[in-house]
Amino acid sequence: MLRDGADGNISGLGGTLARGLAAGAAGVAAMTLAEKLEQALTGRPNSYVPAHTLERLLGLPHRPDEDRLWLNWAMHWGQGILLGAARAAMARAGVGGPAGSFLFLNLRLLNDQSLENATGVGAPPWTWPVDEQVVDLLHKAVYAFATGLAADALVEGPRHRGARHDGHYYRREARRREAAHGR
Repeated sequence: MLRDGADGNISGLGGTLARGLAAGAAGVAAMTLAEKLEQALTGRPNSYVPAHTLERLLGLPHRPDEDRLWLNWAMHWGQGILLGAARAAMARAGVGGPAGSFLFLNLRLLNDQSLENATGVGAPPWTWPVDEQVVDLLHKAVYAFATGLAADALVEGPRHRGARHDGHYYRREARRREAAHGR
């Protein structure tokens, strides 16, 4: 996937970044769908914390929530898309699969809480009602694992790093070589 060549394929760090942004977009789409389904079932209203956070980060004047929809979407989608680059870098380094996505979940939570609390918009999550903690964790997990699935599919990691030493890798490679040579 990340091979350099004259065929015009995106490769190297730029390719990892582009694929990470695509993976992040897939993750945000999955999270948004999960949020809308959950809201339809629970009646929970939209959160405008992303808009408030971006408003503070940009030094914009305070405006009512109904005037913030685009600001809300910009922060919601922008943050998720950009963080996808970090998950793609993890995949490129060989930190993928469910374990990589779990680690990435923590990065996403840290990012959100750092921005929200640094701007004074949020409160530490341990001060939230338990049901709000559960909803936030579930939605961020959907994002992290969907982004991880996409990043792992789009970004090729190192071939030998982390190879199992019980012979599994070497047997698979021997079968691949035999098949390539018609044996």
